[in-house]
Amino acid sequence: MSIRRCLVATLVALVAFHLVATAPLITAAAEPAAAQKPVRMGCGKMTFDTVPGWGLGEDGKSQIGSTHGGVAVGKDGTIWTSSSLGIFGFSPDGKVVRRFLGDAYSNIHDLKIYPEGEGEYLYGARNVAGEGIKIHPVSGDVVLKLGIPKESGLGLEKWAPTAITVAPNGDIFLADGYASNHVFKFDKAGKYLKHFGVAGNGMKEFNTAHGMTLDPRYDPPRLLVCDRNHQPKGRLVHYDLDGNFLEEVVTGLGMPTSAIVQGDFVAIPDLNGRLVILDKSNTIMAVLGHNPDGETRTNHNVPQEKWIEGIFNGTHGSAWDAAGNLYIQDWNVSGRIMKLVRVE
Repeated sequence: MSIRRCLVATLVALVAFHLVATAPLITAAAEPAAAQKPVRMGCGKMTFDTVPGWGLGEDGKSQIGSTHGGVAVGKDGTIWTSSSLGIFGFSPDGKVVRRFLGDAYSNIHDLKIYPEGEGEYLYGARNVAGEGIKIHPVSGDVVLKLGIPKESGLGLEKWAPTAITVAPNGDIFLADGYASNHVFKFDKAGKYLKHFGVAGNGMKEFNTAHGMTLDPRYDPPRLLVCDRNHQPKGRLVHYDLDGNFLEEVVTGLGMPTSAIVQGDFVAIPDLNGRLVILDKSNTIMAVLGHNPDGETRTNHNVPQEKWIEGIFNGTHGSAWDAAGNLYIQDWNVSGRIMKLVRVE
């Protein structure tokens, strides 16, 4: 793509990013997955092709249940995603190769995977169950549970964790984004260490600390927190690993639900039906899958027959693989997960 075309495409994407209330409705009927063609999106280094039908069953139907969760990619290339039914592991070509189903694994709002020793573990934030969990990705054993830390002295009666991440030394951070809006810090054994943050719309306050990840682009690494409902619009903020506020990273993001870093780039699903990519300077460099339809954008109840290839409804989780491909989960009643192949 020429520089001129790239700049034009980026400008169009950024304009589309702000067209929410006045945009025309999308009325085209969705085709069966097998009949759809890949859709190219993005620009320059962040150009992708969709993979129609990725993750669907042999009958062309979604097989994972309602999605309101996360995505994580393991060292072996397995793509993990969470849903109302549990946790599903996909091969890169979209086939289910592993699954953990039932009450112990259902409704994981945020899903991450981190190395430990020679292996790795899945970590989940369960807002409905009110806990954080650590899971062995082969056996499915839940090896650690984090409940309301009474040692905090807060006297919390409700706990609804929305995001989880792990520091290089194994410390675990759990954001209580649907309740107190505190972020809690535990050591790797689950011992409560501290909490920080408070509900509100001030510079150092959270209005729904919805997503959180480790940001290794900095030395030392930082916590990157998605303050989804901060007024007037959602933002990202940095904290250090001791819980000290550092800076407001970027504002005006709509409803950022999560963030994941690979190299210099950050992928940020937005519940307003798009995925935003930032560069190393935290500048928007691509907007993917923008949905201008006021009826299907930020709408959990869009059935599979109304999905449109290359158009997102309410992105909730995402992950990069080693090749720079993206896997994106929509907040969706039918259970939607999509693969975007990076185009060099």
